[in-house]
Amino acid sequence: METIKKNHKSVENLWNDFLKDNPNNRTKQIPLSFYFCDNEKDADECAELVVKGIKQATATSLWWYEKNNETLPNVGDQYVVTNWNGKAKAVIETIKIEQIPYNQITAEFADIEGEGDKSLSYWKRVHEAYYKREMEPHGDNFDENMIIVCEYFKTIYKVEK
Repeated sequence: METIKKNHKSVENLWNDFLKDNPNNRTKQIPLSFYFCDNEKDADECAELVVKGIKQATATSLWWYEKNNETLPNVGDQYVVTNWNGKAKAVIETIKIEQIPYNQITAEFADIEGEGDKSLSYWKRVHEAYYKREMEPHGDNFDENMIIVCEYFKTIYKVEK
């Protein structure tokens, strides 16, 4: 997950459209926007999976939150999901959070996360590679016991095609 520091105009537009349709939303200020993954192909695919309602979870390492001094997510948090280029695609809301060791991630979670063929073997292969890529520049090593912040969410608004 990469937080976008400067919002693309589409983020503001999508958020304003969301508020027009949801005037009683408790949050009025534009929330954080971000894309999934660390490359354009995967980021764009994940954004589309969110729009389609297939991707309903994400798995960020606790290491990432600590290394980047980021606040852990909370139930009720809202975010704008973008594609790689920062174009807003959907508003999501966190509905559940679990901290689970990597080696205890379940097939059910892999299915809910919705990427690839949704299998646990696919999930483990791509996530291990991702965690290694994000840790290596810092001289840290992947560990099968490392804690993963499993964030379940629902898509509450999306770009209409």
